[in-house]
Amino acid sequence: MHSSATVIAVFLASAVEVVEVVTILLALGLTRGWRPTLSGASAATVILAGLTAILGTALEGWINIHALQIVVGFLLLVFGLQWLRKAVLRASGFKALNDEDEIFREEVAAARRAPLVRHLSLDWFAFTVAFKGVLLEGLEVVFIVMTIGTANGQLGLATGAAVAAAVIVGAAGIALRHPLSRVPENSLKFAVGLLLTTFGTFWAGEGIGINWLGADLALGWLLGAYCLAAWAAVRALRAAHAQVDVLSTAPQSMD
Repeated sequence: MHSSATVIAVFLASAVEVVEVVTILLALGLTRGWRPTLSGASAATVILAGLTAILGTALEGWINIHALQIVVGFLLLVFGLQWLRKAVLRASGFKALNDEDEIFREEVAAARRAPLVRHLSLDWFAFTVAFKGVLLEGLEVVFIVMTIGTANGQLGLATGAAVAAAVIVGAAGIALRHPLSRVPENSLKFAVGLLLTTFGTFWAGEGIGINWLGADLALGWLLGAYCLAAWAAVRALRAAHAQVDVLSTAPQSMD
């Protein structure tokens, strides 16, 4: 169960981040050219790969497994609950959904506004923006790969799931030459938030000595409990949002 849950969690989380990266790279590549865009993306990818290898070796070799589970569990809880909170707010209407088409238009407009220096061998604006976009979004993927992969001794499996997500989503974006706006990003973030929170609870509990009911099967009922809590939160917030809308559109009484 650990193996399948690891693959699903890392793949979905990586896919969400890659969707955002694809939007940035498409805007730059179609507007400023693919050579500087891909050069910046490649440079960031090399740094991320090196960081993954160094941190993975350090975490697996130097830190006690119980201490690692406590630290990783806490970090995943913080990270997962942040994703879950935003997903609940979006699902209930209190926060706007991400619009990849709008983000793409904004990135294209910014790329067109930036001056193009003809005598330089490389368009450093496109290189820098692509480098920054891949690095920032990629750091979140590295964090998820490191925490989930090292906590249960499946760093290679977690890394493979992240690479698979990058290849599949990236290839789809390149083939379509259009932002992946039809990808249900909020639903994916909802699922990832639930999975990360479940993993975090499970490993933090194991680290402090809790013997979970059902051992690894506890991941299933913990996930079910968090799904139920999230569903209840969305229902309550939707009702509150509807009430706010009614009050805001109601005619004001005249004194």
